[in-house]
Amino acid sequence: MPTPGTDQIDLRSDTKTMPDPEMRRAMAEAEVGDDVAGEDPTVGRLEEMSAERLGKEAGLFVASGTMGNLVAIKTHTRPGEEIILETWAHIYRYEASGLSMICGLLPRPVTGVQGRMAPEDVEAAISDGSNIHRARTGVLELENTHNIAGGTVLSVAQTRELCALAHAHHVPVHIDGARIFNAAVALKVDPADLVAPADTVQFCFSKSLGAPVGSMLCGTREFIEQARRFRKVIGGGMRQAGVIAAAAIVALQKGPGRLHEDHAHARQIAETLAELPGIYVDLTTVETNIINLEVQRDDVDAPSLCLALETCDILAVPRDDRHIRLVTHVQVTDEDTDRVCRALMEILG
Repeated sequence: MPTPGTDQIDLRSDTKTMPDPEMRRAMAEAEVGDDVAGEDPTVGRLEEMSAERLGKEAGLFVASGTMGNLVAIKTHTRPGEEIILETWAHIYRYEASGLSMICGLLPRPVTGVQGRMAPEDVEAAISDGSNIHRARTGVLELENTHNIAGGTVLSVAQTRELCALAHAHHVPVHIDGARIFNAAVALKVDPADLVAPADTVQFCFSKSLGAPVGSMLCGTREFIEQARRFRKVIGGGMRQAGVIAAAAIVALQKGPGRLHEDHAHARQIAETLAELPGIYVDLTTVETNIINLEVQRDDVDAPSLCLALETCDILAVPRDDRHIRLVTHVQVTDEDTDRVCRALMEILG
């Protein structure tokens, strides 16, 4: 396992980053109170900053992106309804079945192209409940950036069209924006413009922004008050949470301004991989900080390539025998990126 302070390069996820000295200092000096009672000033400041940054009325600090999505979806829906989402949506594939276990929802997957659902396919999936054989559609969920598709982005226009369609059918829209700031940087737009048409959005401090823990759910003031109650139900009511909110404030202030560096590093690694024999990378999907690669060789597979990289102090994890996801982040430098590219060329060239 990686040891903080070594020269290991960890490309397994942007969740692997360690808090920097400024974050640790902010955590140590944080003013705190009982957040369940609304008395933690640092949490309150973070919620206000986040809501303002995304153009929403209010925010709710939660422990994780999974919790933020779960709280949002539960607040939007009633048991027995359907949720429309992309076939490879993170909330559908990798969030421990909370949609059915906790929310009592039936997923209605729609297959997208690079994570993007076509409006006509979404409209065809919507049910108003008038047919007794179909459950009513309770919410439409979008993901930006789309993790499994390789960090691909939904544009302002695409988001606006899907939200308008859903709202025309009286269906609310939630955005899993775990990496919404990556999308905004890639598109060169304000993140508030990306989420303006949606009813709610969740984003992570603990991924590309580099904080050690925490996510934020944003929406109307009325919605957030309802969501706060459900956060309590699932055990998410935190007490002196200012100690972690302080690090998230630093991440929110510093993180977005440097995400273009992560994107450049991912592009450099992807272009190197694309030139290597028996390695396939769809460069059109490398829009942010995620690279999906497929090993198409007989002499090496994905697990053995990850083992070879580990001997070079580079950490990666296979998705299966042929596929690997690499993720760049704040602790991957220019020099680290050059080193990764050299190692890949030595192993595979």
